[in-house]
Amino acid sequence: MTSISIIHNPRCSKSRQTLALLEEKGIQPVVIEYLKTPLTIDALKDIYTKLNIDSVRDMMRTKEDEYKAANLSDTNITDEALFEAMATTPKLLERPIVIHGDNARIGRPPEAVLEIL
Repeated sequence: MTSISIIHNPRCSKSRQTLALLEEKGIQPVVIEYLKTPLTIDALKDIYTKLNIDSVRDMMRTKEDEYKAANLSDTNITDEALFEAMATTPKLLERPIVIHGDNARIGRPPEAVLEIL
């Protein structure tokens, strides 16, 4: 059986709800507290591929002050620069993200992750 991981922030209500939902389903995921252990650029790229989303910005918290201060909404900024921003400022990564094999989903709403279990 493929292990299931959650990119988790225990201070985030959606992240806590998603973790609780997994546990209710009898799943004990590997919990990755990304603020304590920031993800590498390669790990972020891997997650991006598994999310199957249109834009790197779709996995970013675009309303954070750090996003605005770094002018990351500028469409001339490369994906590589966006991955670097998330690696150096983990707060910019949207959470929670559940990863199961080659698939991942952002838990907003928490039930969105059920489609990959």
